[in-house]
Order: sequence, then structure tokens, then C-alpha cells
Amino acid sequence: MSTSKLFSEYKLGSITLKNRVVMAPMTRSRAIDNIPNALMATYYGQRSEAGLIITEGVSPSPNGLGYSRIPGAFSEAQTAGWKQTAESVHANGAKIFMQLMHTGRVTHIDNLPEGAEVLAPSAITLVGDMYVDGKGMLPHTTPKEMTKSDIDHAIEEYVTAAKNAIAAGFDGVELHGANGYLIDQFINPISNQRTDEYGGNIENRSRFVVEVAKAVVAAIGKEHVGLRVSPYGAFNGLGEFEGLEEEYGYIASQMSEIGIAYMHIVDHSSQGAPEVKDSVKQLIRKNFNGAYILSGGYNKERAEADLKADKGELVAFGVPFIANPDLVTRMKEGIELAAPDQSTFYTPGEQGYTDYPTAK
Repeated sequence: MSTSKLFSEYKLGSITLKNRVVMAPMTRSRAIDNIPNALMATYYGQRSEAGLIITEGVSPSPNGLGYSRIPGAFSEAQTAGWKQTAESVHANGAKIFMQLMHTGRVTHIDNLPEGAEVLAPSAITLVGDMYVDGKGMLPHTTPKEMTKSDIDHAIEEYVTAAKNAIAAGFDGVELHGANGYLIDQFINPISNQRTDEYGGNIENRSRFVVEVAKAVVAAIGKEHVGLRVSPYGAFNGLGEFEGLEEEYGYIASQMSEIGIAYMHIVDHSSQGAPEVKDSVKQLIRKNFNGAYILSGGYNKERAEADLKADKGELVAFGVPFIANPDLVTRMKEGIELAAPDQSTFYTPGEQGYTDYPTAK
């Protein structure tokens, strides 16, 4: 029998992962008052059979707390809360990166704390509604177009959050440049209609992600930084645009130059999202010389095949981790996977969160 690549060690930057299984970032909305808590530490600790865990989206700014009960990384209380998670995961030999997610225009103002504002590259309202605790579904708030000073301030917020993640004991951060959130809003001309140095051509639309990556690398070191992108992603009102592949090729080459540890490619086509063309995956692979994290509807067999075909170095699993805290053991031993309860994906409390049993 050929040896498994999925369960072999991998050196990512300066850290060694015990296997190539990555727990993908998934919003779970359990952070009461936007502060990570002991329940969340239990949840991540239970799933630390993974070589690498990437947390749910964590806002670097009060302005980026777009959804109900998502955590932040900009206050002392939040940093203290995250320490419990880092300790819980490290106790079981896994590594953990914090995903920094600024929601930008994807929010309703009532989800943000007092004094915060809804910001985006352009003042283009996202069509549709957003859930607000106690109020139900409300239309997205029209964002304020960011000034140069807003942009500089947002970059500083990413830097502070990254430093806070390291202070809390995390191994690194993943910049969320996917799924229609702030970085993606700059990349995509559907949401970015600026005429200054942050809009217009590919270099200008990519400027924000490049500047954020450079600033965060300068603060915490290149081996502690990853980037997640979603070419062809249609989430949160975005979608395909002219010059898409060229732009992602450019971003990949810039990230290679900056020297970040990995790029993580979102492919939700297994869940009905538009197909992510192989051509763009290959272009990113060619232009970026760090680790490549594959994602999107993987099972053990497909993961092994794609790793052996050198399509990537690591494979992210999302939904299977929700109901299977021992996913790595189940895959190794061929144990049937449990199905998750979708009605509890975003509800507060331990039900459908920390109460899934292991197979053993």
C-alpha cells in the first residue's frame, strides 16, 4: 500500500504541521460581545487532530464586525480570550492561524458597535439583507467610500490585529481576501469603482491587499502570514469580471515576492457556487512559490490524489469538521462521517458546536 501524503508531516514556514489536513475557517457566531470565550477554546481544541486550524473570520476593526457574534482581535479582552484557544489547540499538538476578516460593506450598521462605520472601496450597497440579533433580517447599510486616511487606518488595524494574534500565542494569521469581504471588495471592479490609486487597473485594485500583506509581514514575519482568495467567487454580490485571471496571477506573484507562507484558494463549486477554472488555479500555483492550500468539497481519496499530483501542499476541510471533531482519525481508519445539524451553524451556545461526539 502506498504511503499517505495527507497524514504526513509538512514544514510550513518555520512551523512543522503533524499532517497536511487543514481545518478551514468557518463562521460559527459564538463570540458573545465579540469576545472569544472558553466555549470557543473547547471547540477548536476538540478539532486539533488537524495539522493546521484556521479560525473563523476575526475582525481587525470595530468597523469589520459585520455579522452577529463574530469575534474581534483589536481589544485587550479579545486578546486575552484568544489565549485560551491557542493554548487548547497547542496542547494537542496542532498549529493555529487566525483569519483576519474585515467585512467592509457586508453588514447592517446595527451589527457594529457604537461609533463604528460601514466602509468600502466605493459607496455601492450590497443587494439583499443581513441578520441582526433581536431585529431579524434588515437591508445592508450603504457603505461610506473610504478616504486615503480610512485606508491607511484599516491597514494599521490589520497590523495591530496580527500583533495581537501573536501575543495571544497564535502561529500566524490568514488575510481573508475572499468571499466578498473588504480585501475582495478592493480586488473586484463590481465593488471597486474608484478612480484614484486604489481603483481602475489591476495593479491599483490589488494595491490594498499588497499593502496589507507587506505591513503585516513587516510586523510579524513572512512565515506567519497566509492569504485566502476566491477567484470566480460569487459570494456577497461579487462575481466574474474582465481580467480576473490576470489579476489573480498578479496578486500571486506579488505575494511570492513578499514571501508569505501560503495561499489558500476557495472553491465552493461543490456547494453550487461557480466553478473555479483550473487555469486560474494553475496560474496561481505557477506564480506563487509558497505553500498552496487546496479547498472545496474534499474527501480523503480526492485529497490524497491531488496532493500526489502536486496540485497543492495542504488540503482544507470545512463542514466535515463541524460534526466530526475527530475527522483525521475517521479518515485514517475509514470510519463513517457524522452529518452536521445546519440549523445550529450560527446559533449561540454549545448545541451543534461542542456536543458532537467522537467515533471512539
